[in-house]
Amino acid sequence: MKIFTTKNEIAQYFTSKQGKIVGFVPTMGALHQGHISLIKQAQQNSDEVVCSIFVNPTQFNDPKDLEKYPRPIAADIAMLEQSGCDVLFNPTVSEIYDDNEKWHLDIGDLEHLLEGKFRPGHYQGVTQVVSKLFNIVKPDLAFFGQKDYQQFLVVSKMVDLLHMPVQMIMCPIQREIDGLAMSSRNIHLTPYDREHALILSKTLNWVKTNFDAGNIPAIKQQAESMISNEPGIELEYFEIVDGKTLHIAVADTQNIVALVAARAGKTRLIDNMLIGG
Repeated sequence: MKIFTTKNEIAQYFTSKQGKIVGFVPTMGALHQGHISLIKQAQQNSDEVVCSIFVNPTQFNDPKDLEKYPRPIAADIAMLEQSGCDVLFNPTVSEIYDDNEKWHLDIGDLEHLLEGKFRPGHYQGVTQVVSKLFNIVKPDLAFFGQKDYQQFLVVSKMVDLLHMPVQMIMCPIQREIDGLAMSSRNIHLTPYDREHALILSKTLNWVKTNFDAGNIPAIKQQAESMISNEPGIELEYFEIVDGKTLHIAVADTQNIVALVAARAGKTRLIDNMLIGG
């Protein structure tokens, strides 16, 4: 696997790769099998697979969260090599950002719903860094996990607005055997927190199994109470929405998605499930 830390190195490398389909998996590191599943998907659809590891400061609302974000780079490199990834782009902050850089992209109300409401400014940081990475790597295909469902919609909107020649591909959530959605943040869970965090996937499964388009408010209420009554879990939101707009689903909505965010102890977790229509 080739490892590059500067824009110039990666640009030079791809000059000699003209005509190859480049698949790109942008990450913040602390890789797990969910990320590796994205690499595998990219390998099936691309000639050359690039993974980036960059903990992006502009998408963190809380400096402490940024500080404690895990950065096990040696283990990440080993995982990528084992998975057969072709290129790792691992830049420094100064390589990606100039001092006092300004950025604002009007992505409409996607920015202010759900995650956007609880993490104001977060999606401006996401679009800022992903637009830079797309311009550096120049991928044909970009692979994102369904777990960050809203992020996928936001980046897709950015690609449309900026007319970027990138095809967005959403890959299914990878789960632990007990149902917990894989996340880099899971390492912060105590055994107690982890056990109780299972209520998120259990509730999503319950909603999918018991879904009744004519009774969405009651199902949402039941889901909220299942999570709120779980010891050690603090619910931020549980919403049943239109999968394209994230507006509240109604009886005739197609592509319904249920999304949840909650804190298990001190660790904030998100999860979702495609319900159908």
